Amino acid sequence: MAELEGPLEAVDDQVLALLATLLPDGDYLPLLVEVRPELVAPHDARDYFTHEQVATWGVDRFWGLPENPRSFYYRTFETAVSPEAHLYEFVVPLVPPSWNDRTRVGTYRSAMADGVVPTAVALSTLDVCQPATYEESADHHAHWGLTHFLLDGHHKLEAAARSGAPVRLLALVSVDGSLAAAADVARLPELLARPRQQRTVA
Repeated sequence: MAELEGPLEAVDDQVLALLATLLPDGDYLPLLVEVRPELVAPHDARDYFTHEQVATWGVDRFWGLPENPRSFYYRTFETAVSPEAHLYEFVVPLVPPSWNDRTRVGTYRSAMADGVVPTAVALSTLDVCQPATYEESADHHAHWGLTHFLLDGHHKLEAAARSGAPVRLLALVSVDGSLAAAADVARLPELLARPRQQRTVA
């Protein structure tokens, strides 16, 4: 799609109409956000499942280990929802970055160095989760997990992560597929416009 080689300036009805033919019937909230992706490996210093998830739920009770996402993924943004809740945003590639064509990644890196901001497309969900009881966790708060499953733009995301450049993301958030109330999904534009804020766990 030629429109995605540069930055979409707004949610484009023609682009949405084309993408709608690829998606299941349902209600979606289209979002256009600009992110600076950070490539994360399982169990590294920025792995959500090793750190933030463990701080709230602890390690797996059977294995005695953190959850293993078994995949590289990208972290992009986080901010406070309230004193009792925090939003974490992720982009999940559908193929590992090692499968990306090195030449195409390099081409996008060169374009980004020249100021080009391409657009990627994702099918997204919002999951709002928290421990069932206060006894289950010493850090009892809600995790708002906004996860973007990358449909188009695998080379763009890797290029942005490797170079520290921004990339636009057209996210189609499935209201029906989210583990969240429709009212929570509707809050995403406001939450994503807030300043970035990491949550420190005592």
